[in-house]
Amino acid sequence: MLKQFTKNYYKAFSLLLCAILCVAFGFAQQTTRNGVVKDASTGSGIVGATVAVKGTSNSTQTDATGSFSISASIGQTLVFSFIGYDPKEVAVEKATTMTVELISSDHVLDELVVVGYGSQKRSDITGSVASVPKERLSNLPVTNVMQAIQGAVSNVNISQASSIPGDSPATQVRGLNSMSAGSGPYIVVDGIPLTKTDGSINDINPNDIESVEILKDPSAVAIYGVNGSNGVILITTKRGVTGTPTIRYSGYAGVEEPSHMLDPVSAEELLARYAEYARITNTSLFNGGPVRNEYEYDNYQNGVTTDWLDAVMQTGTIQNHNVGLSGGSENAKYYVSVDYFGQKGIVKGFDYDRYSFRANTDFDPTKYLTVGTSAFISAHKRDGGRANLTQALAMSPYARMYEDDGTLTRWPMYSEQLWENPLLHTTTNPERREFNMSLNGYAEMNFGNIWEPLSGLKYRFNGGYSYVPKRTNEYHGLSVYNANGWGRIHNAESQTYTLENILTYEKNIGLHRFDFTGLYAARSKYWQESEAVGEIFPNDVLEWGGLGTASTHKVSSRADLYRSISQMGRLNYSYDSRYMLTFTVRRDGASVFGDNHKYGVFPSGAVAWNMHNEGFMESTRNVIDNLKLRVSYGVAGNEAITPYQTLSLMDSNPLALGTLSNAALRYRVRMGNQDLRWEKTAGFNTGVDFGLWGNRLSGTVEFYKTNTQDMLILQRLPRITGFADVWSNLGKVSNTGIDVTLNSKNIVKDNFSWSSMLVFAHNKNKIVDVYGDKKDDLGNRWFIGHPVGVIYDYTQVGIWQEDEIAAGLHNGWDEQAEAGAVKLADLSGDGLINDDDRRILGQTAPKWTGGITNTFTYKDFSLNVFIQTVQGAMRNNPQIGGASDELGRRSAPADLGYWTPENKSNEWRSLSNRSNIYGYGFPKSASFTRLKDVTLSYNMPADIASKIGVSGVTLYASGRNLYTWTSWLGWDPESRDIPRGHTQDNVGDNTNYPMVRNYVFGVNLTF
Repeated sequence: MLKQFTKNYYKAFSLLLCAILCVAFGFAQQTTRNGVVKDASTGSGIVGATVAVKGTSNSTQTDATGSFSISASIGQTLVFSFIGYDPKEVAVEKATTMTVELISSDHVLDELVVVGYGSQKRSDITGSVASVPKERLSNLPVTNVMQAIQGAVSNVNISQASSIPGDSPATQVRGLNSMSAGSGPYIVVDGIPLTKTDGSINDINPNDIESVEILKDPSAVAIYGVNGSNGVILITTKRGVTGTPTIRYSGYAGVEEPSHMLDPVSAEELLARYAEYARITNTSLFNGGPVRNEYEYDNYQNGVTTDWLDAVMQTGTIQNHNVGLSGGSENAKYYVSVDYFGQKGIVKGFDYDRYSFRANTDFDPTKYLTVGTSAFISAHKRDGGRANLTQALAMSPYARMYEDDGTLTRWPMYSEQLWENPLLHTTTNPERREFNMSLNGYAEMNFGNIWEPLSGLKYRFNGGYSYVPKRTNEYHGLSVYNANGWGRIHNAESQTYTLENILTYEKNIGLHRFDFTGLYAARSKYWQESEAVGEIFPNDVLEWGGLGTASTHKVSSRADLYRSISQMGRLNYSYDSRYMLTFTVRRDGASVFGDNHKYGVFPSGAVAWNMHNEGFMESTRNVIDNLKLRVSYGVAGNEAITPYQTLSLMDSNPLALGTLSNAALRYRVRMGNQDLRWEKTAGFNTGVDFGLWGNRLSGTVEFYKTNTQDMLILQRLPRITGFADVWSNLGKVSNTGIDVTLNSKNIVKDNFSWSSMLVFAHNKNKIVDVYGDKKDDLGNRWFIGHPVGVIYDYTQVGIWQEDEIAAGLHNGWDEQAEAGAVKLADLSGDGLINDDDRRILGQTAPKWTGGITNTFTYKDFSLNVFIQTVQGAMRNNPQIGGASDELGRRSAPADLGYWTPENKSNEWRSLSNRSNIYGYGFPKSASFTRLKDVTLSYNMPADIASKIGVSGVTLYASGRNLYTWTSWLGWDPESRDIPRGHTQDNVGDNTNYPMVRNYVFGVNLTF
């Protein structure tokens, strides 16, 4: 009965909803004019074009498909305009749908670009500012915006080391500027910093993003002072526009799979490995063989095998649903969106859900005052126990999965106890939750609207508050063979306040234009965390919800406070749109530094020349549409250390004195340094922007050189000092490189077009000095004249063969060598293999990167193909080297061979635990070329869309990470691959996760 009631209820509700929508559309279509605005040369929809009713304040903007909807009466005139196109006026006739084509003009240089604390015309920009192509922001189904930028912007290196759902990629702009301090770019969203709030780029819903600009050279980033040395990423979210309310729905769904499957050896191949390992080690197999372990024997006898990778992996799914509402009147505009993103990982237990809400508003209560908000809330959920891919790859196909009572076996290959059941922790139920609540607002006064002589003078106040709480709760009990029980509750939160006072003044005097920006800002961040751990529980019923029932407890907490004050002044000057100058100086003070050096000053200057505007270029204007030369120099800073590092801190420890317990104080192992100061990066940049043959070919070529000094390095100290280390200003690093971006319109026909975008970047990173004595730091692998990240190891020249050992060729070379061992070069010539034979073999960062995007359009169809390449990178291969002496005791990738007396491989070592006694890391090329994404879309004509009650429809199918060309042996050359029992970046081998390939189908609707 309940089921029938529910069914009838939903049926009635659906009918009511349909009735409401039909009535709403009926009224709306009485005066609503729908249509699409297209590029006359390519036929593709123009995103963000303005559609206005002439002589009124009624206007709107086109959506991601170029579609629009606006109220207008017959006889009125609609004005269509967009930067870079000639405006067009169209009289409203009886037809309610229309297709308008705009012709490209040479006004593209008048496009406004966000440059930090304001915007500038592209033609007036003097520094290196790259804009992310809008089509990559609107047409790619990605978790976060960095995935859309990856490979599409020159010299912005974005690597997806972890494909775990919800993880963010690592980003570097123009190389590594530091050896110990942080090197990620500074991210600003709608003028309020996201970086250093403990927020994540995953907090920003990609559907809400209007534009992304990347500041790269020291002149452009100096406006952010201490935060700018590693580049700045400016994200602007969508806002409301005057016009009738517009509802947009964007959604997609798809499936995921490994982009490359690392297939293990077959059962027969594993038995051969077992036999060879037993021969080498002179040990017996279980019960006479052919398996090694007790728990494998029964399954072997019964012919039962398990595909362990299949057991821990599954077909992943991905979905996203976003609803946005925008509109407004002349004095009040709004943009509101809600979003859900869900991902079920390809490894069991790696699931991710994100819920987000955004409200951007702009109000004009008076003619001189504008106020607004940029507020959002995001919630991340990554609950659940997870399978272990590392353990699964090591499992024998004959290993036992379940005990007789149906529980998971702890040691499937018992008596081998190196590897637990990879599904064991799927029986736990941890909670991993994270939230970000950011409430940002602004108020702007236009003094020119109060008193005419003050025209051009504006004051803006930005205020931001960010609250980021995180919690992790977990319990391990009998299901994971912990008889005592262990539970933990970990909570952390941060609260960040940002206050900015910005004064701007613009003045035109004849052909002279002046633009001044002044800033006074303050920032405060309070962070705290607490943790409670309990052990030895009476039962597993309450799990981490009953820590009080544990017999032993451990409680800890920490907190810190960060504060900063900043002042900045920037002057832009231009003459006749030909000569431009920019001067900036910023002063920052931060609490993380000692009393002696709390403040740093960061100046910069830049000049540009729009050569194509000169009279002597008149004869070339049928060929040259744009030619601008730019030169800049500036200093930016880096403070990337946590609070209190300059102080000599003390810990409290319990001390027993007789029958009493007292608190004793002792110094921590890190020495304080009141003279610690800012890390500074000074750099030079020169570039040329050009456009040829009606901008059929356009682009930018830049050369840069930066030098970082007073680097923040954690210096080791002799133990006799009583301290282990101290933060010091030591060392110098330089980066030299070139950025190239080319855009071409290869074919432009009435119904067909083909355009391309090519990006290329080369960066040479070099350590100039470490400790001021021009000496290398062997322990940290820092070498003068080489990149910060290098592979320093022996050189493999083959595998020692039996006849070589018998002939004594290893004598006077490698006295400890045996047949099947790695043959290493004796580069020092001393007759020994030792540290003197190590050399720098390569670098971990790529030497150059590139990408090419080809876009084909045919009528209402569009095909976008993007190929990415990363070349010159090298990594130690953990699949080869991390196995150590485990090779004969575990399963392994099928492509990983081994030496035997019969096959006499000169590439693969033997299964002996003495085949690599020197710890050679087996470095291999991590270069690759990837078919990154392919998207086929269809923009439904407006007249057809209007028949189904909508103003715009885009249907698309997209594939990502479709194929990779590489010689790398492993899941992927980018993927994190941590050997068993190791950690990397504070995470363990249980976080290994393959690169994923996905296929999605999506729709964008505009009502």
